[in-house]
Amino acid sequence: MVTAYKIHDLVEYIDWLYFFYAWKLGAQFGQISEIHGCDSCRAQWLTSFPEEERPKAAEAMQLYKEANRMLDELDKDFEVKVMYELFDSNSDGDNLIVGNVVIPFLRQQTRKKDNEPYLCLSDFVRPLSSGQKDTVGIFASSVDPDMEKIYENDPYKHILVQTLTDRLAEAAVEKMHEHVRKVAWGYAKDENLTIKEMLKVKYQGIRPAVGYPSIPDQSINFLLNDLIDMSRIGIRLTENGAMYPHASVSGIMISHPASSYFSIGKIGEDQLNDYARRRGMEVSEIRKFLAANL
Repeated sequence: MVTAYKIHDLVEYIDWLYFFYAWKLGAQFGQISEIHGCDSCRAQWLTSFPEEERPKAAEAMQLYKEANRMLDELDKDFEVKVMYELFDSNSDGDNLIVGNVVIPFLRQQTRKKDNEPYLCLSDFVRPLSSGQKDTVGIFASSVDPDMEKIYENDPYKHILVQTLTDRLAEAAVEKMHEHVRKVAWGYAKDENLTIKEMLKVKYQGIRPAVGYPSIPDQSINFLLNDLIDMSRIGIRLTENGAMYPHASVSGIMISHPASSYFSIGKIGEDQLNDYARRRGMEVSEIRKFLAANL
């Protein structure tokens, strides 16, 4: 399933906190996105900060205003594309079997609490030994590559567009995932969450993305591409599995009600060797994809 979203359809799904993080502004300043747009409300918000923090708050206010103007400009010429497919699936140890593709995962090495198990994404999918099929979703999202090239002669506007395109690719996935949960997959038909609650991951299930803490191996993109052919929405993979356009995101949707996000952490040589074997790659090659986890 491929969908093209207009920019104005995605604005309410943008997680502005990450936008402000990209501009080195803290979460407290990112809350400007939740303030009513009238002058009195903004003035009241500004004066709620200690005097020494008001210059930063004013900067955040202006940045948010300019970002929304830029979104209006982008809406005239560009769309954001997202795709997903649902597959029969099972787990087999630390591997996920999706259709006819085997996706190896890593098992968590750092727990938040001593009594918690060491998690792997495959834990949240029905095992092959059960004899029953489960379902997982594979997704990808990307902006129009021309969007990343505009205002190249204006450094400020160019950076503004770049930070917005990252948020728009994520917003498209947020909107798509809502539709999948409630309609296409329909495992949460009665979900009734605000967008703010969705951005705080109050929904059932998870959608871990490639390159993020639970799937740190960027080369997994090659396996996902075998399943959904990301070129259908204009995504090209480099020889190392990186996605172009840069404002792209890919990953897996899992519905298990107990599923949760986690970080793999540092792995040892034993797990590295086992993972390389399951990936069908040389240890030396896998080592470069997992450098941050060694």
